[in-house]
Amino acid sequence: MNAFWTNETQIRDFQHDLRAWFLKAQRDMPWRRERSVYRTVVSEFMLQQTQVDTVRPYFDKWVARWADFEALAAADESDVLHAWEGLGYYSRARNLHALARAIVAQGSIPASPEGWLAFRGIGAYTAAAISSIAQGVPAAVVDGNVVRILARLSADTTAFKDNGAGVKHFSALADNLLSRKYPGDHNEAMMELGATVCTKHNPRCADCPVAAFCCGKTLDDVAALPRFAAKAVKKVQIDRAFIRFRDGSVLFAKPHASARRLRELLEFPRWENIFPDKTPHAEALLLEGRRGIASESILERIYAGSLTRIPKSNADAEFVKVSADDLERITLSGPHRKWLRRILQGKKEIG
Repeated sequence: MNAFWTNETQIRDFQHDLRAWFLKAQRDMPWRRERSVYRTVVSEFMLQQTQVDTVRPYFDKWVARWADFEALAAADESDVLHAWEGLGYYSRARNLHALARAIVAQGSIPASPEGWLAFRGIGAYTAAAISSIAQGVPAAVVDGNVVRILARLSADTTAFKDNGAGVKHFSALADNLLSRKYPGDHNEAMMELGATVCTKHNPRCADCPVAAFCCGKTLDDVAALPRFAAKAVKKVQIDRAFIRFRDGSVLFAKPHASARRLRELLEFPRWENIFPDKTPHAEALLLEGRRGIASESILERIYAGSLTRIPKSNADAEFVKVSADDLERITLSGPHRKWLRRILQGKKEIG
């Protein structure tokens, strides 16, 4: 093991150089301009599995509408889900809403990572981020960015089953390198370094503020670290129906109650649930859209269909007729919202 990992002077130098760089180079983020536990909690929930640039406008609108835990706790869940529309993974919105209500009900805010872990939707990373950034608790965050940095710093060529295995592997090292004096700055600096310099592809090693401590910089391909076993991707195709009635209303479906991932969201109905004995005609294809969820690569084909009345609900879905005036008010997944707007604008997207 390189002496850096056990030399306290080297570790302090690493912490100093990293923080000094962060204080100068950090990107302007709305949740950094004004610090509070609430704002940190909201930003961390939004940033789970969502890119920073996507989150920015949502965060500003969210805190303008619900400025604290009390305001959010008093909100209707339907309003919360609608405000979340486009961020995806809607369970995060429900969990955040439930967290606000629980905090208001108990009358206190957790003061440790263990306390935050009691809430649904908060794992070790989010608990450490909230505790360190908003409360100054010395808890190291370890996510994909940090795994990548530590794998390269230590030139660790271990092939991990998945990111979770990498997090477990590097947790002790992350804790050893953590600044106890400035834990929040240190954790944000690590995340910032991974997002802007020590990136997944084409890392900017020449601009790295901690290059002097990096064992991986001498490797032929440091960008290949960390190593992960190849994941199998399941390809899925879904045919859907776009049905518009004469009054301008559109037919949607509520997924079956067992579809927890999409619970309480409307979506275009599946073709087979509307027309079980009828194959869609190729010329009726309005749009092809692709998206990825977990390990699935999903191709959704949306075909024009025709009905005169709402079909009866079945074991797979409950059908809902939405008036033209309410189309912007309903809660859809981000892709379905985008596809609805394109179809209504007459934009055909095929291939």
